[in-house]
Amino acid sequence: MQKKEEFKKNGFNILETPQLPEIKNTEALLKFIKQNKLDQPENLGNLVNLLKILVEDEKVNGYGLNFVGRNFARAKYAQKTDKELRLNSNMSKHIDTTQNLVLKGDNLDCLKILKHHYRGKIKCIYIDPPYNTTSDEFVYPDKFDKEETEVLGLANLSEEDFDRMDFSFTTKKSHNGWLAFMYPRLLLARDLLSKDGVIFISIDDNEQANLKLLCDDVFGEENFVASFIVVRSEGGGLAKQAVIGHDYMLVYTKNISDFTPLGKPKDIRGEIILKDDAEYWIETDWLRKEFGKYGTLNYEDIAEIKGQDKKNEIDEGITNGEYVLINKGAKNIVGRYRKVADDTSKFYTILKHLNKNGVEDLEQLKLNDYFDFPKPLSLIKQVILGATIKSKNSIILDFFAGSGTTGHAVMQLNAEDGGNRKFILCQIDEPIKEDKPAYSFCIENNLPPVISSITIERLRRAGERLNQDFNKKKQDAQDLFNPNNLENLDKIKVQTLDIGFKVFDSVEAPKLEVDEHGQIAFPKLNGDALSRIYNMVFTVGLDEPSQVPEVVKEGCIYRIGNNYYLTNCEEISREDYSNAIKNGKVFIDGWTASLNGTLLNYKEDVKIVF
Repeated sequence: MQKKEEFKKNGFNILETPQLPEIKNTEALLKFIKQNKLDQPENLGNLVNLLKILVEDEKVNGYGLNFVGRNFARAKYAQKTDKELRLNSNMSKHIDTTQNLVLKGDNLDCLKILKHHYRGKIKCIYIDPPYNTTSDEFVYPDKFDKEETEVLGLANLSEEDFDRMDFSFTTKKSHNGWLAFMYPRLLLARDLLSKDGVIFISIDDNEQANLKLLCDDVFGEENFVASFIVVRSEGGGLAKQAVIGHDYMLVYTKNISDFTPLGKPKDIRGEIILKDDAEYWIETDWLRKEFGKYGTLNYEDIAEIKGQDKKNEIDEGITNGEYVLINKGAKNIVGRYRKVADDTSKFYTILKHLNKNGVEDLEQLKLNDYFDFPKPLSLIKQVILGATIKSKNSIILDFFAGSGTTGHAVMQLNAEDGGNRKFILCQIDEPIKEDKPAYSFCIENNLPPVISSITIERLRRAGERLNQDFNKKKQDAQDLFNPNNLENLDKIKVQTLDIGFKVFDSVEAPKLEVDEHGQIAFPKLNGDALSRIYNMVFTVGLDEPSQVPEVVKEGCIYRIGNNYYLTNCEEISREDYSNAIKNGKVFIDGWTASLNGTLLNYKEDVKIVF
């Protein structure tokens, strides 16, 4: 095993998690572009993203949001992560078939790792971040000290500025600390969203105004979609000024010109029929005597009022099955078939989903003692459906997973409408206090006493419950001896429901260190061979990490499609290398590779991954 500098010296291509450079002038920028081949056509997208990031936008003399620690927060966004993801097979479920992911660790690191493959691919993000209120006692959690400011290129920070940041970051309920915490995470969220993607952010009065300005900065004012009022409680209560019965949900899109408005199923009161294996309803009042006014035009009067061309168009539509004649006494009206799945209504900005419903959701799973304020399942279902009603194969991300409501909502929506949505959840391993019921639950069930253990248990129980209901409905619909259920047969859209998830732990990435004798100490690697392979899949970014690598040589060589991933390289022969190179692209785990003659022969054909 060698240092990456030695591989570089010998002419190998190196892949690693990138860190944005400190670029202070045009000459340095051009040098960086040349070194990283960003001027080549296939890398122009990366060059554009780099230039966007490097633009200073402090808006000191203009309108915008400025706060203590803004530059520090932006540098945290650009900083290379020192973590990698290790597969946790024990906590995973249906690991060989599921397309869902659960990442245990700091979301700042997880989002950076996800960017390799998922940049521009996430359709919907929902987050419920800390509200920075007295009850949650928010304190800035990211690493902050003198050494860190120097690492981030802020070495010229004055003592006065450092003290201001230190005070802001270590004080409870600090608006500056909260904004510095949210800023890099929202920048990463923006990078992950697809061009028509949408993000929903729950918040209360304490930070709503600041969050609105921050989101205008990150996503652009022009990409603001809505600010929903979410009614969370009813009735009276004790309050100094007014009883607060609502929270907010800010909604932004990546690009408003590509965005499809949020939709909800239309309230269809007419008859629904099955046509061409899809549900349709018949609209009867669409053809009017005068545009925009009431008065349905009868079929027999079309030529006289609209002209023969319109009559010919309607006749052709009747022949093609687009329209149907409906008898209304002496005359007929023209009914128009409309596909139920394509007919939606727009959202109203006031949503009613009471907090008590969230507690009841957990009661059904016997987990209600372990989370104080779980979001109602109905709320998350409504917004996810709104974003994906016409794209039911989308990826949904929640990087403040908490009680796991988002994952539960995705599975339930798929069970209800036959979708194939996939979820990615991130939850930090926040320790549970020993006096909490959740702590005892984890110990009794041999689980680590951290919040993510409860998140995963909620997904496990919700999935099993949904699967039982789903299989029962499917069996009833397929029971030919029960005529009462035959009408449901066509409503069973999928044969299996994905209730699984691959769990990954965020762990320290390997790094070389010097021991007390001045000798290089090689790191102990995390996990087994498959974990090393998955880590390469995340880093390379070509293949979706939810896939299962195919074993080519146990413990050494795996592939996804035509991409080969190699680890434990001392056990790989010249013939193994040759076969992999002949059949596809080859990526080698740099932490297990040695600079020997065999590998040197193939340096033009492989890439080393750190």
